[in-house]
Amino acid sequence: MGHDVVTVSSIGLSTASDTDILKHAHDDDRILVTHDRDFGGLVFVAGHGSGIMYLRITPSTIDAVHREIRFVLGRYTEADLRKAFIVVEPGRHRHRQIET
Repeated sequence: MGHDVVTVSSIGLSTASDTDILKHAHDDDRILVTHDRDFGGLVFVAGHGSGIMYLRITPSTIDAVHREIRFVLGRYTEADLRKAFIVVEPGRHRHRQIET
């Protein structure tokens, strides 16, 4: 991937709305990785488009999360990820194309 990983708090958006966070990710050409399922509604219902990886891994260890993310990153191109909502669960994932 072409970008470093940044956290919402490190860029001053820790109190921002989900819509503002998604807009920032889109404007900065980033893929959003989150545990917040509300982003699915923003993408598919409200029509805000950006690549999102929704981590549905609880309880989780950092190693388990990294393992699942590496699997997804190895399976799809960066361009594919920018146009998708991916639900990541232990041992599996679901890929859904975002219509723009």
